[in-house]
Amino acid sequence: MKHIISRTALAVIAALSLSAPVHAFEPEATECIAPANAGGGWDFTCRQIGKTLQDLKLIPGTMQVTNLAGGGGGVAYSEVASKRNEDNNLIVAASSSTSTRLAQGAYPGNTVDQMRWIASVGADYGIIAVAKDSPINTLPELMDKIKADPKSVAVAGGSAVGGWDHLKVLIAAKRAGVEDVRTIKYVAFDGGGEAVTQLLAGSVQAFTGDASEAKGFVDSGDIKVIAVLAPERMEGDFAKFPTAKEQGIDAVGANWRGFYAPGGMSDDAYAYWVDTIGKVYDSAEWKETMKQNGLAPLDKRGADFDAFVKESIAEIQDLSRNIGLIK
Repeated sequence: MKHIISRTALAVIAALSLSAPVHAFEPEATECIAPANAGGGWDFTCRQIGKTLQDLKLIPGTMQVTNLAGGGGGVAYSEVASKRNEDNNLIVAASSSTSTRLAQGAYPGNTVDQMRWIASVGADYGIIAVAKDSPINTLPELMDKIKADPKSVAVAGGSAVGGWDHLKVLIAAKRAGVEDVRTIKYVAFDGGGEAVTQLLAGSVQAFTGDASEAKGFVDSGDIKVIAVLAPERMEGDFAKFPTAKEQGIDAVGANWRGFYAPGGMSDDAYAYWVDTIGKVYDSAEWKETMKQNGLAPLDKRGADFDAFVKESIAEIQDLSRNIGLIK
């Protein structure tokens, strides 16, 4: 009888070993690179996802967040491509700003195919804001000021010139009737947090960014949101702010948020990260984080996300040509 049981047990073990991955990946330590200074959207993406991964016990210990600013994300992209191409424990925060820079060839020598695109974790609608004590209260007022004297208004954003934050304000200006959007004075900073700091210091007159990165400044009352670039009013804390469309300016700007991984990451590790980030997205904890921070649903994973990013790049190239940013 013992002999029969042992043979049966061996058969079960053999069957299980055939059905399970032989080299399933489990990280020993994890890291997320935020390609900007603390306080911006990429930093938010790394820290919030890292916290949720820890809370749900989907990773061992805590996730290290590394801020690697410069070049509108280009410094981090180049660093990962050249020095950390086979790091299975590393993910990098990305967004529409990343696809915008890739679309415009702004990461010299780098292409979309150098990375593995993991998943999206939501979409972040754009906002345009001013300091709390600004005399400007509406988007049409800001656009009228720009029309009257473009040099009198500097708009700060957390992406490089020609990046997504820049494009958002150009789209709004074009829809508002600004004849030559290239006259708009845009000042680039490494992350939305730094851009808002300059707004509060009085160095610039307006801010273009995303709802999530502005949330802390909205809560503190330091900034005044004059337009949300969403098709209709958002839920939660941002419900009190009007859309651009409500004010007669039909401008919509949604910034996807997600992650890429080094191009040389193993298939097992890539499958692990696609699955694990997917579990975070599906969780009640992440749904609550999205609600509290103005994130809209966007669920793309693995091959679907890869195709989505490449389609986004093609669309941004068209838009950039239309407004004269690239030839």
